[in-house]
Amino acid sequence: MKDSAQDRTVTVVIYAFLLLAALVVAYPLLFVLSASVSEPQMVNSGQVVLLPAGFNLEGYREILDYAPIWRGYANTIVYTVVGTLINLAVTLSAAYALSRRETEGRNVIAFLFALTMFFSGGLIPTYLLVTELGLRNSMWALILPGAASMYNIIICRTYFASSIPYELYESAKTDGASDFRMFVGIALPLSAPIVAVMALFYGVGHWNQFFSALIYLNDDAKYPLQLVLRTLLLQQQSSGSLNDSVEALTDFTRRSRLADMMKYGLVIVAAAPLLIVYPFLQRFFVKGMLVGAIKS
Repeated sequence: MKDSAQDRTVTVVIYAFLLLAALVVAYPLLFVLSASVSEPQMVNSGQVVLLPAGFNLEGYREILDYAPIWRGYANTIVYTVVGTLINLAVTLSAAYALSRRETEGRNVIAFLFALTMFFSGGLIPTYLLVTELGLRNSMWALILPGAASMYNIIICRTYFASSIPYELYESAKTDGASDFRMFVGIALPLSAPIVAVMALFYGVGHWNQFFSALIYLNDDAKYPLQLVLRTLLLQQQSSGSLNDSVEALTDFTRRSRLADMMKYGLVIVAAAPLLIVYPFLQRFFVKGMLVGAIKS
């Protein structure tokens, strides 16, 4: 059957809308990438729209020559990997238990969990608790307080309950499988999409960790990447005084120019690993979110 004129019009409108949405999402990233290799004066004057102007890699050289950057990368990778593994262990096991009909009091437990989505102790009590537990100035202060998210537990519970036939559990139980065996041997292998989604959610959160690190960490050697980048940018933007010598003002002008170049490069340096990983998880991300959020 040939499409009618109305169908073709609707198709054109849909594709035009999708193209516009893609441009809205992609343009900021392309602009930041172009600005990171352009002269700051040209960026500030609006000459950089899409393509670089006055190609210059000085900002990247300054960033990559800064030794704490690599230490921050290593710290962030450790925090992200360890934190994500702990998040997945807590979230998936809790979601599995709440999805099983045999779990006594699961509705009450789910209700108590859900309360934490609306009420919390606040920043100061949390800080005091972390300090009393001896976690301050360690990576555990960035990982354990947020080890589980009730929102993610609900999504995983919905996925387990709606995507895995209950008869499969009954058959495995008849064959003598324990709850742990059913969780590891049945639930997890059949839940690759939702596991990938949760890993991406938690991984991005740990990679962008900033505020908690700013509060709980005192040792520069333990700073994650985001905090190192902030420190570097603040150092480059330190202000000068009108009473300074000509040499000092010249140096301040140079550092201000360099800071303008670096701020776009810092965005690329911090976001590049996530941009590289996401395409490999995209198909799991879409499927997991649809099944985990829509089915009931």
